[in-house]
Amino acid sequence: MSRNGSVGEAVLEARGVRKEYWVDSIRVPVLQGVGLTIRSGEFVATIGPSGCGKSTLLYVLSGLTRPTDGEVVVAGVATGALSDRELTRLRRHKMGFVFQRFNLLPTLSAEDNLQLALTIRQDGCAPLATPADLLERFGLGHRRRHRPAHLSAGEQQRVAIARAIIARPAIVLADEPTGNLDSENANSVLDLFEELNADGYTILMVTHNLEVAARAGRVLRMRDGLFAGPDADDDEAEERP
Repeated sequence: MSRNGSVGEAVLEARGVRKEYWVDSIRVPVLQGVGLTIRSGEFVATIGPSGCGKSTLLYVLSGLTRPTDGEVVVAGVATGALSDRELTRLRRHKMGFVFQRFNLLPTLSAEDNLQLALTIRQDGCAPLATPADLLERFGLGHRRRHRPAHLSAGEQQRVAIARAIIARPAIVLADEPTGNLDSENANSVLDLFEELNADGYTILMVTHNLEVAARAGRVLRMRDGLFAGPDADDDEAEERP
């Protein structure tokens, strides 16, 4: 659940989701019937070893790749029947992304990276803040005109998080967001996620690091393409005290 203890309606759901790939003539199953519900206001971490399917799950939930079988529902919209263009529009307007490798455009300044994201996603709703104001809030006001190559890894990730939230997404999806950071910068990023969650942002993070996962309000463990232990939709799923 969120830091303030409140959760709302379902923002993201997976129903019997399977994903498999073919390597030459060999079928490689990755997700094997995953069920999941993320509600508004939650901060959820999915943890598991490399190869367990957690990153694939994030890509399927986000619509970056389609499931082999099963259903994904984003903000009440079943994505299976959407065209690629409709799915892209839904992703732009309802989701924010934070990646391990930051994925900032190298030729643009920190401020211009945010402005481009806002221009792409804007659909008439008021943004969270101007890019300059949001970077100031994140302690990067003095770095707003710098390109990514001139920012530290921690600064780049804070820019990436600002980019993810500036258009007020329904959910933020974070794939190993501390994987390229030292412990000090990792803790700063996790502090920022907790602050955003306290402000009402819904976050789903995947990680292989137990200490990182422990900062979330609910932790789901993956093994061999399924959630291990209590079911992901069960009230007994592991929550942080």
